Amino acid sequence: MPRTTAEKSLPSNNALQAWMLAIRPKTLPAGAVPVILGSALAAADGKFKLLPALVALVCALGIQVATNFINEIYDFRKGADTAERLGPTRTVAAGIISESTMIRVSATLLIVVFLLGLYLVSIAGWPILLVGLLSMLFAWAYTGGPYPIAYSGLGDIFVFIFFGLVAVSGTYYAEAHTLVLPVLFAAVAPGLFSVNILLVNNIRDIDTDRKVGKMTLPARIGGVLARRLYLLFTVVAYLVPLLLWMQGYSPWGMLSLLSIPLAVTMNRKLFSSEGRELNMVLAGTGQLMTLHGTLFAVGLLFH
Repeated sequence: MPRTTAEKSLPSNNALQAWMLAIRPKTLPAGAVPVILGSALAAADGKFKLLPALVALVCALGIQVATNFINEIYDFRKGADTAERLGPTRTVAAGIISESTMIRVSATLLIVVFLLGLYLVSIAGWPILLVGLLSMLFAWAYTGGPYPIAYSGLGDIFVFIFFGLVAVSGTYYAEAHTLVLPVLFAAVAPGLFSVNILLVNNIRDIDTDRKVGKMTLPARIGGVLARRLYLLFTVVAYLVPLLLWMQGYSPWGMLSLLSIPLAVTMNRKLFSSEGRELNMVLAGTGQLMTLHGTLFAVGLLFH
């Protein structure tokens, strides 16, 4: 498969640079922010536990990275990562990391996550085991298997479920050993921001995805409607702290409103950008999710 200029210029012997590309740091807020928010909610309810919170964070990031690794493997097999790609270099398609190495590392990472997760199972019971197994199945099924989620247009729904509802409520349950409805309300915000990260990625790749039959939501509905969804999801995410206040949590959760200028900037850039310019919007959306989630979480700690 031919390499792009960027791929040719990348030092193939620079292992750290190669693995950082594969990890996709700009997407990691989708794994970290829900755990931070879930722990903040547990703390607000007087049920925070440090060690389960840390283990949950490591497991969430591990599953996020494993999902990215598996995505490289299957997109390479299906021909989705070609020289026409507008996003960052994909290491397997570029021949920087071999497919066999990526498979071994992905499997090892999921095994480590499973073993770490057994600690959470031991203290919180079978619901955490179910959450962990479903999350690892999603990491594979997102682009793997006979009916890959990412190729069907359903990826956004599953991202909302697993990087929103499941991640926040699972973290809270691991610490509190119970679940309350406001936790699910709070989970809507990181879930929607995670979907927005995916939307930007897929808006950028509409043309190349359609060519290989990767019918993501933007590939199905077009860039204009996908951008409008991004705006709608942003607005709804900013209503969540207000809803939590109405549920009896600290009004300081609305510190998250301080991130609105960045949200406005990202929406403007999304509507005015095309192609590789959207890589900056993707990174900015991750930063917005981090800022909003951190301010929301910190605010919940104040009474």
